[in-house]
Amino acid sequence: MKAVICTKYGPPEVLELKEVEKPVPEDNEILVKIHATTVASGDIRVRSFNSPLLLWLPMRLVLGLRKPRKPILGVELAGEIEEVGKYVKKFKKGDQVFAMTGMNFGAYAEYISLHEDTTVALKPDNLSYNEAAAIAFGGTSALYFLRKGNIQEGQKILIYGASGSVGTSAVQLAKYFGADVTAVCSTGNVDLVKSLGADQVIDYLKEDFTSSAERYDLIFDAVGKCSRKDGIKALTPKGKFVSVEGQGIAKVHTEDLLFLSGLIEKELYRPVIDKRYPLEEICEAHRYVEKGHKKGNVVITFGQDD
Repeated sequence: MKAVICTKYGPPEVLELKEVEKPVPEDNEILVKIHATTVASGDIRVRSFNSPLLLWLPMRLVLGLRKPRKPILGVELAGEIEEVGKYVKKFKKGDQVFAMTGMNFGAYAEYISLHEDTTVALKPDNLSYNEAAAIAFGGTSALYFLRKGNIQEGQKILIYGASGSVGTSAVQLAKYFGADVTAVCSTGNVDLVKSLGADQVIDYLKEDFTSSAERYDLIFDAVGKCSRKDGIKALTPKGKFVSVEGQGIAKVHTEDLLFLSGLIEKELYRPVIDKRYPLEEICEAHRYVEKGHKKGNVVITFGQDD
């Protein structure tokens, strides 16, 4: 099968498309033929290894000293089950699924074997494979941090970096939870975040939200570019500040995927896709995402009809 291998840490050019052995599912595993994956921030961080100096050695020990211990990157996917192990009870051959692989990675390949109890669920019927591949990382990350901030109905919430994968998910989820949402993004993304339900939008190129008299019950930095010192200036006395900075990939559960799937089926949540690239153009996709200006998600396709 074809797979993209990260041969060492460095620029996008360290990613190489190669032929590797197709996995064979074990008794409790499913073999998924992948139709789509994404370029998530976790993939960029591992490939480029841009961790802070303080975390350099600990992260290298976790990820691999000279090159990634998991050479096939990719943290989320959508595809069709081609084979199931003899003890698998939750899924059957032909099921269309989406999944989050997290720190196990492995989605930059035509096939992947997943234990049936990992973070995998049936794909919502009203989504294509491309759309389904763009649910897991942004959606579950936003859900994790909003819960960490103890989001409550009626709160005033500010989401910094509202146009990225996590940010576009956070805006929609915060509205679902009944919050009054202020989104912070650049000029070109104002209309997008408004369409996702933001009540107010601040263009950070024109206005500094910390200089305003407005105070928020929760500030969620969805891109890791707002300092805690600056953020707490705009909080209410009991307000909370949460950030993706330094958190790696949030721990998620299958129930989180099912929760998001339920919202999608009710048309209360939707993934946002900026660009699509074929697997053969993975380096170009990484270069685009690394610029830091993507809207929502960048999807990698595998040549199948969607």
